[in-house]
Amino acid sequence: MLLTALFYIFIAVVCTQLVYFLLFIKTSTIPQSKEVVQQPVSIIIAARNEAENLQKNLPLILKQNHPLFEIIVINDGSADKTLEVLDQFSNDHHNLKVISVEGSTGNKKNALQKGIENATYELLLFTDADCRPFSNNWIREMAAQFKGQTQIVLGYGAYEKIKNSFFNKLIRYETLLTAMQYFSYAAIGFPYMGVGRNLAYTKSLFNNFDGFSSHQHIKSGDDDLLINAVATPSNTAICVSKDSFTISTPKTNFSKWFKQKRRHITTAPQYKFIHKILLGLFYLSQLLFWFLAILLLSFSFKWQLVLAVMAIRFMLQYIIYGMHGKKFNEKDLILFFPLLDISLIFIQLALFISNLISKPKTW
Repeated sequence: MLLTALFYIFIAVVCTQLVYFLLFIKTSTIPQSKEVVQQPVSIIIAARNEAENLQKNLPLILKQNHPLFEIIVINDGSADKTLEVLDQFSNDHHNLKVISVEGSTGNKKNALQKGIENATYELLLFTDADCRPFSNNWIREMAAQFKGQTQIVLGYGAYEKIKNSFFNKLIRYETLLTAMQYFSYAAIGFPYMGVGRNLAYTKSLFNNFDGFSSHQHIKSGDDDLLINAVATPSNTAICVSKDSFTISTPKTNFSKWFKQKRRHITTAPQYKFIHKILLGLFYLSQLLFWFLAILLLSFSFKWQLVLAVMAIRFMLQYIIYGMHGKKFNEKDLILFFPLLDISLIFIQLALFISNLISKPKTW
């Protein structure tokens, strides 16, 4: 009797997952504007001890194919040669503005606030010091989506590939899955987050909302909490053209990545209720799918039907995740989807338990 009930719960869980998978198709149906936008753009980068990354990535931003833009880098209390590197670049590039903040508080929002206050232009485009644009048309592609009532543009921030590294594939899979969700929700009118590695919004929107003030006490959330609070179906657009991507340096140490993810998920309880329900239900369906499938198969209960249902689920997952893997230049992940899927689910469970036991203390 119990196994029968669990079997029907398993069927309901798979049906729930199929609905989510079909929802993810929405990302690829949104038209992307190719109109060349002449509006000037302020690019804002908060940097703390990022001398090496700035030396490598700033030249790629400075040579962007856009008629008018400025780059504002906030040196957030760096103890390395960040300021020296920035001074060298600013001597050669009049559109690079350097702002130094003495004695960093460890809160990125303070640095970004300084950058926004000093921005000359209405369109603000954000990235990180360890990010580089995928192409010279990054600014143009993101700016082109500001049409009509649009005040927010969500972009994709990828991670560099490291050959023969399952851990690197796991990082990129988690990034891909997150992007599939926030792009798809935005496409159906439920925008809930963006990533600071590639995000744009207007200065007037930021000021009208009074910036980060409502969540200034939370060290994380300069991107997702802001977007969760101010994004609406009418003011948010997405940009998924390959030329609009940014690429970041990934963690190579599992412990450091795990600590970073612990900090990141502390913002989730601050999301709007509907977003928490939708995201929570998706994760619960993933966890229950594997738990119930393994349980039912271990007892050989209706194993032919269980395997058939699993096959349908995997087939649809491969098709839809594979579409996104190709769109976001992550084709090498497709073969590993089931292994990456189950690995990430149990890591996320470990993250949740770790944060219940003790809260991350630093950002």
